[in-house]
Amino acid sequence: MTIAEFSITPIGKGSSVGTYVARCLDIVDRSGLPYRLNAMGTVVEGEFDDILKLVARCHKAVTEDCERVSTILKIDDRKGASGQLDAKVKDVERRLGRKLRT
Repeated sequence: MTIAEFSITPIGKGSSVGTYVARCLDIVDRSGLPYRLNAMGTVVEGEFDDILKLVARCHKAVTEDCERVSTILKIDDRKGASGQLDAKVKDVERRLGRKLRT
């Protein structure tokens, strides 16, 4: 199972990119893959190939009306592990002995 964090930024479209984030998150949400949106990107969990296809779809959706797009992708591919979106956070909380803001 793979966890990936990605962010897609249109270049030259001003300082507010919420329209493009919403466009991508609509694709992510409709994919059916588990995900978490955060202030700096989106974390998604699934099969490696499914995640790569999803990020590619998001990237292409932003390029529809942008001349230049930057995509950052970080991948954690771990055999035999699933449910890591929540498990990783719970493990840190267990080690600290308290809930964290997530």
